[in-house]
Amino acid sequence: MRRRLGRECLYVPSCRLGLYVALRHWCRPGGRVLMSPVNDDVIFFVVLAAGLRPVQAPLRAEDGSIDLAAVPDSVWPGLSAVLTTNLYGNPDPAPELRARCDQLGIPLLEDAAHAIGSTVAGQPVGTFGDASVFSLSKHTGAKTGGFLTVADPALRAGLERARDELLEPARLSAELAYGLRPYAEAGVRGLRLVGAARATLRLLGLQEREDIRMELRPGELKRAQSAAPALADFHSWIRVDMHDYRRRPGGLRLRRTERLLARLENRLAHHRAGVQVLSATRWALPRPGPAQPLFRVPLLVEDRDAAIAALARRRITVGYLYDPPLDAYAGELFTDPSPAPGPAAWFARHALPVDPLRAKVAISVLTRLGARPAEVPAAFATGTGGPGAGGPAGDGAGGVAANARPARAHSDTDRATGPRGGDSG
Repeated sequence: MRRRLGRECLYVPSCRLGLYVALRHWCRPGGRVLMSPVNDDVIFFVVLAAGLRPVQAPLRAEDGSIDLAAVPDSVWPGLSAVLTTNLYGNPDPAPELRARCDQLGIPLLEDAAHAIGSTVAGQPVGTFGDASVFSLSKHTGAKTGGFLTVADPALRAGLERARDELLEPARLSAELAYGLRPYAEAGVRGLRLVGAARATLRLLGLQEREDIRMELRPGELKRAQSAAPALADFHSWIRVDMHDYRRRPGGLRLRRTERLLARLENRLAHHRAGVQVLSATRWALPRPGPAQPLFRVPLLVEDRDAAIAALARRRITVGYLYDPPLDAYAGELFTDPSPAPGPAAWFARHALPVDPLRAKVAISVLTRLGARPAEVPAAFATGTGGPGAGGPAGDGAGGVAANARPARAHSDTDRATGPRGGDSG
C-alpha cells in the first residue's frame, strides 16, 4: 500500500477502527464533520463515538457524490473536518474539497473503503487527504483488515500507539472462526441453504439488521454520547457486521490477507471489465473518463425492490444499500440535516449496487424482469454524471451505449448470510 499510494500506511484490523483513530487525532471533541448522508450507519456511529457532530452534505442524484456547489457558504466556517465517502468507488470531488479545506485550515479525511483502485484527476483516491482509510474486506475479499494512511510520515508512530491502545487481544476462537468462514459460506451457497442460514442467525440473535439500517435506539445513543469520545460506549453499534473490528490479528488472518492483497491488481482488472459491461446498459448514466474498478456499480432502477427479489432468486444478494439517508434515519437530535435532502433520498431509493464480477448474470436478470430505468428528476439533475464508472461515449466496450440515458436538464458483499445493509469494513 505504501508503494501504491506513495505515503505512509498503518495496518488496522478494520477501516472503521482506522477512521476512529484518524478522527480522534485530527478533530477536537465537539467539532463538526461534513459527511455524506448516503453512507453506512456504522461510519455515522464512529463519528459520534469520536465526540463529533455529523453534518450531512448535499449529494448529486446521478451518482451519490458530494455536491460541493450545494453546500451553503454558512456551513463551511463551522466545520472541523470534511470526510469523503467515495460511494461504491465513485470518487468524491477530492481536489476541490482539498482546496476548500486548505482555505479553512481544516483536515480532509478520505474514506476509501470502496475505492482502493479508483482515481480522480489522475491521482489515486486516498492521496488527497491529511489521512485516508482503506478496507481489505472489499476488493480483496479478505473480510478483515484495512489501512490508515497519512500525508505526514512523522505522524505514523503516534497513530500506531493510538491504534495499539484500542486493540483487543488476539483470540484463538476468533481465528478459527475466521479460518472456517469461507468454507462454511461456500457450503451454504452450494447447498442452497441461504434462507435457513438467515433464519438460524435470527433465532440465535446474531442477525443484527432486520432492515437496511440497524436499530438506532435513541435513548441508549444519547446516553452513549454523554461519554464520548469513548469507543467502548458505542461498541454495540460499531461492531455490527464485524465483531472483530478491533481485534489484534493473528497469523491466519495476516497470511490470508497478504495472499489476497497480492492478487489485487488482477482483481481490479476484473472489476474494471465488469464496470465497462454494466456502464453500457440502459440503467447506468453516462460518465466521462476511463472506467474505474468500482466495488459496486450503482444502476438506477425504478422498482428496486422487485430487482432485488429477482436477483435473489439467482442467489445474488444485493448488499451495501444505504436507504434512508442518515439525516432521515437519525434525525436532528444526532445530526445536522442536509440543506438539500431530495437528491440523496432519490439516489438512496433507486440505486441498485451491482457487483461487477456478476455483471452478465445481473444484466440477464434485469432484462428478463423488464426493469425500468429510474429517470433523474429534472429538479435534481446536474449534468451527465461525475468522475465515475463509465468510459466516454463511442469508446467501444468501455463506453456508454447509445441508448444510455443522459441526465435531464436540470455487509457485506454477496454473503450467503449477509444483511442488505452495508459493511464499512
